[in-house]
Amino acid sequence: MADVSRETSVIEPEPTSAVEAAFGPRAELARRYTAALAEHGEERGLIGPLELPRLWSRHVLNCAAAAPLFAGRVGDVGSGAGLPGIVLAIARPDVEWVLIETMERRVAWLSEQVAVLGLDNVEIVRTRAEEWNRGASLDAVTARAVSALRTLIPLTAPLVHDGGELILLKGANAEAEIAAAEKAIRRFRLSEVRVETVGTDLLVEPTRVIRATVR
Repeated sequence: MADVSRETSVIEPEPTSAVEAAFGPRAELARRYTAALAEHGEERGLIGPLELPRLWSRHVLNCAAAAPLFAGRVGDVGSGAGLPGIVLAIARPDVEWVLIETMERRVAWLSEQVAVLGLDNVEIVRTRAEEWNRGASLDAVTARAVSALRTLIPLTAPLVHDGGELILLKGANAEAEIAAAEKAIRRFRLSEVRVETVGTDLLVEPTRVIRATVR
């Protein structure tokens, strides 16, 4: 019988050309972050044991593909292991990132990575999205693997100022999530709600993003 633990503990080889295209001169920071996540992610409850063989393609590059969509001051709700917040902060040093996370051990991890990688464009806020007390102050909010769109909209839309955006990383069911979130879309006055595909030049399976304007 095959040793499943051995098979699932092998990290995916780095797709060097894609990494350099996604991160440019900051590719080494992405390598350091990914190596740290591979070494400590499972033991610290950040990623599951099955994720190492697809860590670059399914996670790091999946997040980095969305980097060109952002500007200004952006919140990452439920930042967790830093996917997408830390990855995007590496890829876009010109954008200010606010990583919003409630779990202490995840906040500790995020703080360590920000310090080790020297990310001076990142602020970490330990709070639940629904307890955010800074009003509608962000230019955009993102999230990945947090919840279905109909549940995510009430957590994210109130953080964004009028005319700002939700830019949410989603999977293959993104269109169906939009249909199921019709009531929340109307309630929070979202417009231009659509699915965009990014990263076709980086990934075999590109990244799907739900975008919407907050009014």
